[in-house]
Amino acid sequence: MRAGDTRVGAVCTFVGTVRDRNDGSSVSSMELEHYPGMTEKAIEAMIDEAVKRFDILGARVVHRVGLLQPLDQIMMVAVVSAHRAQSFEACEFLMDYLKTQAPFWKKEQTPEGARWVDARVADDAALARWGISAPNA
Repeated sequence: MRAGDTRVGAVCTFVGTVRDRNDGSSVSSMELEHYPGMTEKAIEAMIDEAVKRFDILGARVVHRVGLLQPLDQIMMVAVVSAHRAQSFEACEFLMDYLKTQAPFWKKEQTPEGARWVDARVADDAALARWGISAPNA
């Protein structure tokens, strides 16, 4: 993302990993599903929005799907800009957007059995911080 671009003075990255607990239950694995095409389009739109909002030179989002185990890396956000403040802010924006708006569905394996969990976390404060309305508001 920064190769040959002398304007880049900052690279901010975030890597998310699968935890072994959720909502008070242990989780032995999780399966993440999406609709091919739909999810990628939503992530591209999210990156376009970050480019409009922040003075950044580029951004990438990589999100895994399929069967994942605790400690597996599940996603990565990387942002480049001339200065660190814009990279940090855009990275945080993309993380909040991913966590609350990206169309993913997950099935967790727990001691009680499998359970489907909406992968989008209801976080009205995170959305309001960026001026984004909650989907059902």
